[in-house]
Amino acid sequence: MESDAKQFISRVYQAKTDQKNADQLIADYMPFIRSETAKFLKRTPAPSDDELSIAVFAFYEAINSYAEKRGAFLNFAALQIKNRLIDNYRKERRNFGHISLDSPDEEQNTLLDTIPDMHDAYEEADVREATRLEIAELSAQMTKFGVSMHDVAENSPRQERTLKSCQIAIAYARSHPDILDGFLRTKRVPLAKLAKGAGVERKSLERHRRYLVAVLLICTNGYEILRGHIMQVLKGRETP
Repeated sequence: MESDAKQFISRVYQAKTDQKNADQLIADYMPFIRSETAKFLKRTPAPSDDELSIAVFAFYEAINSYAEKRGAFLNFAALQIKNRLIDNYRKERRNFGHISLDSPDEEQNTLLDTIPDMHDAYEEADVREATRLEIAELSAQMTKFGVSMHDVAENSPRQERTLKSCQIAIAYARSHPDILDGFLRTKRVPLAKLAKGAGVERKSLERHRRYLVAVLLICTNGYEILRGHIMQVLKGRETP
């Protein structure tokens, strides 16, 4: 049986090619869209607010441009909405006042040329915020497994040989969805299956069970940013 997350992703992909599904998805998530708009406006948006229309359009854009590698859809959509609202705010600020920002100065530069482009700064802030949200979500999910971030830090493999064993076990789990599904369902690391399937010592895995909980969760729940960091560590070391 598909998890709720997989069902939701499937719904997003259906909305990419079916306008009726897209409209329904937008209608179902209007409370989310209003909430994201309210965060930007620092007040509840009115139906007549341009910002709400912009946010709806940004959500629709998020549907069309989304890919699983981008992480959780709602996090991605929230960033799209925020970026669109920021761009609109900057545009309005540029057009405000009696002096045209497009009027050249004595050196034939327009005032717009002298305004620093903050897009990269906004993008970096968005990545930081998305990372914070992923860490908070992961931390909350780990508590269901009886594991904390502190536990993971203390339980991480220190020796190269032990780290290698964990990496091989993780690679094996990633290539066997049934093992990952069982892990999520039972909230227990299937140490025996991993040890036997990956050909590593069970004792090595047992000593680092809490570490394995965190990494397996990252590999199964759409934590795109965190997974990118983890996979970079595993790259070139895990066996196929």
